[in-house]
Amino acid sequence: MQIKLENLKKYYGEGESQIHAVDDISLDIPENKIFGIIGKSGAGKSSLVRLVSLLEKPDSGAVYYGERRVDNLSEKDLIAERRKIGMIFQNFNLFFSRNAGKNIAYPLEIAKTPKTEIKQRVEEMIKLVGLEDRIEAPVSTLSGGQKQRIAIARALSTKPHILFCDEATSALDPQTTRNILALIREIQKKMNLTVVMITHQMEVIRDACDYVAVVESGKIVEQGKVSEIFANPKTETTKDFIKNLTHNSDDEKSNIVTWSNKKAKYVLHFIGDTTGAPVLSQTAKKFNVDFNILAAGIEKLPESQVGSMSVDISGEEEEIKKAVEFIESQGVRVTVEGE
Repeated sequence: MQIKLENLKKYYGEGESQIHAVDDISLDIPENKIFGIIGKSGAGKSSLVRLVSLLEKPDSGAVYYGERRVDNLSEKDLIAERRKIGMIFQNFNLFFSRNAGKNIAYPLEIAKTPKTEIKQRVEEMIKLVGLEDRIEAPVSTLSGGQKQRIAIARALSTKPHILFCDEATSALDPQTTRNILALIREIQKKMNLTVVMITHQMEVIRDACDYVAVVESGKIVEQGKVSEIFANPKTETTKDFIKNLTHNSDDEKSNIVTWSNKKAKYVLHFIGDTTGAPVLSQTAKKFNVDFNILAAGIEKLPESQVGSMSVDISGEEEEIKKAVEFIESQGVRVTVEGE
């Protein structure tokens, strides 16, 4: 289901202390894709997801699910609409008084689903997340990753059209995080879900999302396909997220190597097949220029990979211009730092 946000605003407090948590945000979230919303603490991403998931009403603006406006529904219709939404959270929110299977059954019981259907659906969902042998297990005996798998199964038990993930992997170790993100991608494809992931972790965006919006001070400062954002981040906020990601030594999917702290003049952005092409050697043979590579590497995305290379180019100005034009003709985007 497609989600459309029009000029959403949400304020907290009054007077000079008033906080513009969501400040005139408009956004199109495509159906059957995984859409990430990333921001630092206090950026407004959690407030935004509460509006999008109908947990709060905006002060102004509109939320549409498909063609239907949903932020102004009556209480009765709002409850019915919320049943089409699945939610998973950082701290799992499982009932320790219920075992794994009964946690999955809970939203079905609330919806007064027949017992035979509940049993069938619970078995189907726990198999989907790979925990068939833990259906009777007390929650206290489950690992963090297993708890999140049960939370995912519970969120999907009512067959929602939309799944919201609010910092769903923040409490997990890196390997478990990767496993959970792979599971969400697999489930999204099987069930044709629209998934909205709220996070402060760029690893989550890279490993799971098709599209991303970057939030800062209650506004969307950058948005687009994940591959395009990684290849050519435009705002300092996005650049910081990517820089911190590539400097994480525990990250198996980031292979950025820096040889110098000097800031290069040119950054080359490679997408897909161009990451393996010998573009620089071809350019050096054709033009009278030299390259000094200061940093380079590849980020592995779910459906492709993107590379970046920071370089200085020396030579006559006209030769440098021709070299840059040739590089761009090979499908490599070139940006000049400071421009």
